[in-house]
Amino acid sequence: MSANHQTSEHTEDHTGPVKTPKQFLLMIIFSFVVPVFAIIGLAYFVVTQFKPIAGANNEPKVVEQRIAKIGTVEVKDGNAPLATGEKVYATQCIACHGSGAAGAPKYQEKGAWSARIGKGYEALLTSALKGKGNMGAQGGGDFDDVEIGRAVVFMANANGAKFAIPDRPAPTPEAAAK
Repeated sequence: MSANHQTSEHTEDHTGPVKTPKQFLLMIIFSFVVPVFAIIGLAYFVVTQFKPIAGANNEPKVVEQRIAKIGTVEVKDGNAPLATGEKVYATQCIACHGSGAAGAPKYQEKGAWSARIGKGYEALLTSALKGKGNMGAQGGGDFDDVEIGRAVVFMANANGAKFAIPDRPAPTPEAAAK
């Protein structure tokens, strides 16, 4: 064999399926772009397949739910008589302070109240209004802050404190002039 014949026998054709730039561009489109659009289309199909058409169900109950108010405004009389501490306790506090649930000091358990009373009325009121430990915030509910304060005094005084029963602050001269 000649030297020239040996090299031609062992050389291989290293060309692939892509022979032109146009074929290369088509390969990229079919390899990446088409699958992306296929996935987007499939996701859209799955998500929207079971969606009800807006306004398709016009039964009175369904329409009422769609147009229902989101919230309400309650206007309270600022001059209404304040609830007593005992009433607030019986309505809002007794669930935990009556049984000692969630670690709450029981209503007439002087040992559990002595350290709390030693911190003073303001500390007890702040704990009641903002919450402490397992007790949620009591402010902003059915009773105003002064009424919650009255319940705090009711419970503390039943356990040896001598706190004065809170009342609404007197109107300032500027507020009275308006």
